[in-house]
Amino acid sequence: MTPASRTVGHATPFALAFARRWLLPAVRLAHRATLEGTSNLPKDGPYLLVANHSGALGIAELVAFAALWADTFGASRPLAGFAHPLGFRVFPLSRVLAEVGAIPSTYEAAHAALSAGVPLLVFPGGDHDALRPIWRWRRVDFGGRRGFLRIARRAGVPIVPMGISGSHFTAPILWQSRLLAYVAAWPRLCGVKRWSLSALAVLTTLLVWTSAPLSWPWRVAIAWLALASPTSMIPWVPWKIRIRIGAPIAAETLFAGDATRDEERALGDALATVEGAVRRLTETGSGLP
Repeated sequence: MTPASRTVGHATPFALAFARRWLLPAVRLAHRATLEGTSNLPKDGPYLLVANHSGALGIAELVAFAALWADTFGASRPLAGFAHPLGFRVFPLSRVLAEVGAIPSTYEAAHAALSAGVPLLVFPGGDHDALRPIWRWRRVDFGGRRGFLRIARRAGVPIVPMGISGSHFTAPILWQSRLLAYVAAWPRLCGVKRWSLSALAVLTTLLVWTSAPLSWPWRVAIAWLALASPTSMIPWVPWKIRIRIGAPIAAETLFAGDATRDEERALGDALATVEGAVRRLTETGSGLP
């Protein structure tokens, strides 16, 4: 199967083999990653798997989930993950997204996947949730985004909450603000309203500023690059990651009346359920080294 001819939500044989042979041992060694609660997944029909997003760019949790899902289900359970539409136009990321069966994060793509019976993995909080400071690691923050609720309501599919614990510590974030997005410049050009200062960026800056034999303009330039570069958001701390899938919430339970009030209530219910899953994981010691 080639990327051009792939089926939405189905990873290619190459991607599945790569996940099992290389990613799974890596995430188990570095993060002792586990996936629990798979029995809660609906046996038939599409659904929205709704999760919190952590760890700066979320690389560690995404790789861990992909490896564990491939190991648990192989090709037997399709799952289409949402990804930013820009990623489908940038090589080699576009090739990776095609290999794993991801779809652009648009209403049209979501409805097409669900209409075809393919479940959808969604991180409603996106960058807003993933880039929150480390002291808010137990909080789930969707930033008021309700698009996933509109998708579920229109398709009449259940929402399945998924809590992820520990990934926030793999790439610690110290501060998040709108000012940093303007200082770094490129996040605003890409539509990212807030940018964050990572622990790795601070350590890199301190190392260069105190040790490198460079004049101060060069040091300032390198400090700016450390702040602005996405490489400062890569996972570098081998922290335990634990993922748990909760019980489905039926569409008729989430939506029962006025559309506006329904969305407000449903957003609160979805947030509370995902955050509750995260808190239960942390209370049992998961996410700790």
